[in-house]
Amino acid sequence: MTRALYLTLPVLALLAACEQAPKGVDVNKLDAAVGEAVGDPNTCVLLVTKGGGDVVYRYGTHANCRRPLPSCQGEASLSAEALGKLAAAGETRTVSCDSGPNGENRVAWASGPAPKSAGAKHGDLAYAALMEGPGVLPGREIAIRLEAALVKGGL
Repeated sequence: MTRALYLTLPVLALLAACEQAPKGVDVNKLDAAVGEAVGDPNTCVLLVTKGGGDVVYRYGTHANCRRPLPSCQGEASLSAEALGKLAAAGETRTVSCDSGPNGENRVAWASGPAPKSAGAKHGDLAYAALMEGPGVLPGREIAIRLEAALVKGGL
Protein backbone atom coordinates (compact mmCIF):
# COMPACT_ATOMS: atom_id res chain seq x y z
CA MET A 1 0.00 0.00 0.00
CA THR A 2 2.84 2.41 0.78
CA ARG A 3 4.34 1.78 -2.65
CA ALA A 4 1.05 2.73 -4.34
CA LEU A 5 0.99 5.96 -2.35
CA TYR A 6 4.52 6.84 -3.49
CA LEU A 7 3.52 6.21 -7.11
CA THR A 8 0.34 8.26 -6.77
CA LEU A 9 1.86 11.35 -5.14
CA PRO A 10 3.75 12.59 -8.23
CA VAL A 11 0.59 12.27 -10.33
CA LEU A 12 -1.43 14.22 -7.77
CA ALA A 13 1.26 16.89 -7.60
CA LEU A 14 1.12 17.31 -11.39
CA LEU A 15 -2.65 17.61 -11.34
CA ALA A 16 -2.50 20.17 -8.55
CA ALA A 17 0.05 22.19 -10.52
CA CYS A 18 -2.43 22.42 -13.41
CA GLU A 19 -5.06 23.93 -11.11
CA GLN A 20 -3.21 27.18 -10.53
CA ALA A 21 -4.56 30.69 -10.67
CA PRO A 22 -3.29 34.12 -9.68
CA LYS A 23 -3.33 34.77 -5.93
CA GLY A 24 -6.87 35.50 -4.70
CA VAL A 25 -8.59 34.16 -7.84
CA ASP A 26 -10.85 31.06 -7.92
CA VAL A 27 -9.45 28.87 -10.72
CA ASN A 28 -12.84 27.25 -11.41
CA LYS A 29 -14.55 30.62 -11.85
CA LEU A 30 -11.72 31.84 -14.10
CA ASP A 31 -11.77 28.62 -16.17
CA ALA A 32 -15.53 28.94 -16.66
CA ALA A 33 -15.33 32.58 -17.75
CA VAL A 34 -12.43 31.98 -20.15
CA GLY A 35 -14.07 28.83 -21.53
CA GLU A 36 -17.32 30.65 -22.18
CA ALA A 37 -15.54 33.53 -23.94
CA VAL A 38 -12.88 31.80 -26.07
CA GLY A 39 -12.88 28.12 -25.09
CA ASP A 40 -12.35 25.53 -27.75
CA PRO A 41 -10.14 22.42 -27.95
CA ASN A 42 -7.38 24.37 -29.74
CA THR A 43 -7.26 27.38 -27.42
CA CYS A 44 -4.45 28.34 -25.10
CA VAL A 45 -4.64 31.26 -22.69
CA LEU A 46 -1.75 32.14 -20.40
CA LEU A 47 -1.51 34.70 -17.63
CA VAL A 48 2.10 35.65 -16.95
CA THR A 49 3.84 37.98 -14.54
CA LYS A 50 4.82 41.27 -16.16
CA GLY A 51 8.55 41.60 -16.39
CA GLY A 52 9.31 38.02 -15.37
CA GLY A 53 7.07 35.94 -17.61
CA ASP A 54 6.27 33.27 -15.01
CA VAL A 55 3.04 31.46 -15.92
CA VAL A 56 0.48 31.86 -13.13
CA TYR A 57 -2.52 30.49 -15.06
CA ARG A 58 -2.97 28.22 -18.06
CA TYR A 59 -6.18 27.47 -19.93
CA GLY A 60 -5.64 24.70 -22.47
CA THR A 61 -3.21 21.86 -22.76
CA HIS A 62 0.55 22.15 -22.58
CA ALA A 63 0.67 20.76 -26.13
CA ASN A 64 -1.58 23.54 -27.45
CA CYS A 65 0.43 26.18 -25.63
CA ARG A 66 3.79 24.91 -26.92
CA ARG A 67 3.00 24.14 -30.56
CA PRO A 68 4.49 26.46 -33.16
CA LEU A 69 2.02 28.07 -35.57
CA PRO A 70 2.29 30.92 -38.09
CA SER A 71 2.89 34.15 -36.16
CA CYS A 72 0.93 36.32 -38.63
CA GLN A 73 3.60 39.01 -38.21
CA GLY A 74 7.38 39.17 -37.99
CA GLU A 75 8.51 35.73 -36.84
CA ALA A 76 7.86 32.73 -39.08
CA SER A 77 6.25 30.79 -36.23
CA LEU A 78 5.26 31.36 -32.64
CA SER A 79 3.86 29.44 -29.69
CA ALA A 80 1.54 30.75 -27.00
CA GLU A 81 4.34 30.25 -24.47
CA ALA A 82 6.69 32.40 -26.58
CA LEU A 83 3.97 35.04 -26.93
CA GLY A 84 3.57 34.94 -23.14
CA LYS A 85 7.20 35.99 -22.78
CA LEU A 86 6.67 38.81 -25.28
CA ALA A 87 3.53 39.91 -23.43
CA ALA A 88 5.45 39.91 -20.13
CA ALA A 89 7.86 42.35 -21.75
CA GLY A 90 4.97 44.61 -22.80
CA GLU A 91 4.08 43.50 -26.32
CA THR A 92 0.45 43.69 -27.37
CA ARG A 93 -0.76 41.75 -30.37
CA THR A 94 -4.12 41.17 -32.06
CA VAL A 95 -3.61 39.40 -35.38
CA SER A 96 -4.89 36.44 -37.35
CA CYS A 97 -4.00 34.71 -40.59
CA ASP A 98 -4.44 31.48 -42.56
CA SER A 99 -2.71 28.33 -41.31
CA GLY A 100 -2.42 24.74 -42.45
CA PRO A 101 -1.01 23.46 -45.72
CA ASN A 102 -3.89 24.78 -47.84
CA GLY A 103 -4.99 27.65 -45.62
CA GLU A 104 -8.04 25.67 -44.47
CA ASN A 105 -7.55 26.82 -40.88
CA ARG A 106 -6.96 30.17 -39.24
CA VAL A 107 -4.69 31.05 -36.37
CA ALA A 108 -5.29 34.07 -34.15
CA TRP A 109 -3.12 35.67 -31.48
CA ALA A 110 -3.94 38.17 -28.76
CA SER A 111 -1.76 39.55 -26.00
CA GLY A 112 -1.63 42.54 -23.70
CA PRO A 113 -1.83 43.70 -20.11
CA ALA A 114 -4.37 41.78 -18.04
CA PRO A 115 -7.10 43.84 -16.42
CA LYS A 116 -6.81 44.20 -12.67
CA SER A 117 -9.82 44.71 -10.43
CA ALA A 118 -9.75 46.84 -7.29
CA GLY A 119 -8.46 44.85 -4.35
CA ALA A 120 -6.63 42.29 -6.49
CA LYS A 121 -4.09 40.28 -4.52
CA HIS A 122 -1.87 39.38 -7.46
CA GLY A 123 0.77 41.55 -9.09
CA ASP A 124 0.72 43.00 -12.58
CA LEU A 125 -0.05 40.35 -15.18
CA ALA A 126 -0.18 40.06 -18.95
CA TYR A 127 -2.11 37.60 -21.09
CA ALA A 128 -1.27 35.64 -24.21
CA ALA A 129 -3.92 33.79 -26.18
CA LEU A 130 -3.90 31.50 -29.19
CA MET A 131 -6.77 29.96 -31.15
CA GLU A 132 -6.39 27.76 -34.22
CA GLY A 133 -8.97 26.03 -36.40
CA PRO A 134 -11.51 26.58 -39.18
CA GLY A 135 -13.84 28.95 -37.27
CA VAL A 136 -11.37 31.02 -35.27
CA LEU A 137 -12.24 34.48 -34.02
CA PRO A 138 -10.06 37.38 -35.20
CA GLY A 139 -7.28 38.40 -32.78
CA ARG A 140 -9.04 41.66 -31.86
CA GLU A 141 -12.23 39.82 -30.96
CA ILE A 142 -10.29 37.36 -28.83
CA ALA A 143 -8.69 40.26 -26.92
CA ILE A 144 -12.06 41.95 -26.31
CA ARG A 145 -13.79 38.76 -25.16
CA LEU A 146 -10.83 37.55 -23.12
CA GLU A 147 -10.31 40.81 -21.23
CA ALA A 148 -14.01 40.84 -20.29
CA ALA A 149 -13.78 37.16 -19.26
CA LEU A 150 -10.76 37.83 -17.05
CA VAL A 151 -12.73 40.49 -15.18
CA LYS A 152 -15.78 38.21 -14.97
CA GLY A 153 -13.51 35.39 -13.74
CA GLY A 154 -12.36 37.45 -10.76
CA LEU A 155 -9.06 38.80 -11.94
